[in-house]
Amino acid sequence: MTVYFIGAGPGAADLVTVRAQRIIASSPVCLYAGSLVPTELLAECPPDARLIDTARLSLDEITALLIEAHEAGDDVARLHSGDPSIYSAVAEQARRLDAAGVPYTMVPGVPAFTAAAASLGRELTVPGVSQSIVLTRVSTLSTAMPEGEDLRTLGRSGATMVIHLGAHRIEQIVEELSDNYGTDCPAAVVAFASRPDEIVLRGTLATLLDQVQEAGITKTAVVIVGRALAAEGFPDSYLYSATRSRATH
Repeated sequence: MTVYFIGAGPGAADLVTVRAQRIIASSPVCLYAGSLVPTELLAECPPDARLIDTARLSLDEITALLIEAHEAGDDVARLHSGDPSIYSAVAEQARRLDAAGVPYTMVPGVPAFTAAAASLGRELTVPGVSQSIVLTRVSTLSTAMPEGEDLRTLGRSGATMVIHLGAHRIEQIVEELSDNYGTDCPAAVVAFASRPDEIVLRGTLATLLDQVQEAGITKTAVVIVGRALAAEGFPDSYLYSATRSRATH
């Protein structure tokens, strides 16, 4: 049978794909992180499904459960917050399933940064302002950043910068980005994007540190920095230009 690594979205239970809902509703086993996956989403599981909260389980314990379900002939809905392709810790699970000969597939989800942009009501790629997005994070004791992926180096591009898992390092983020972006650069933090307890902060690199500390935000937040956040007077996209030829069929 198959293990489905499912993107469970940023928090709101209705921000999942139709495909994800269908698989969750038909899988007799569901593994999820209790602190990140909304309980409302678990209501989509079959009434007799085996539900396993992985929050306190080790990687080896999780892998053993996936292999056990496969050997029993059961499909598994393995729920991860956001999208499986970004900071999901799917890679190490997939590596172990490959070694065990267990098939798996990825089901995309809504990533946290797009939910954050929606809450801000902003496009992150504005014509003439920014056409690139850098998705990154900061070093932690558990995970170091590869050489050349520090914020100062990445910030030289001036692209819209999206920083995951970094609210507890907001002072470092402000310091390392200010040289390239300037302290007047628009910046925002969205915590618990799309959830009932969502917090949205808007400011600049000069004000962001005080705003985050005052709000007490330390986790489950996305930091966004870039001129696109407050862009005005930019040229219209060629996409809808009156001079652009359009196919009739």
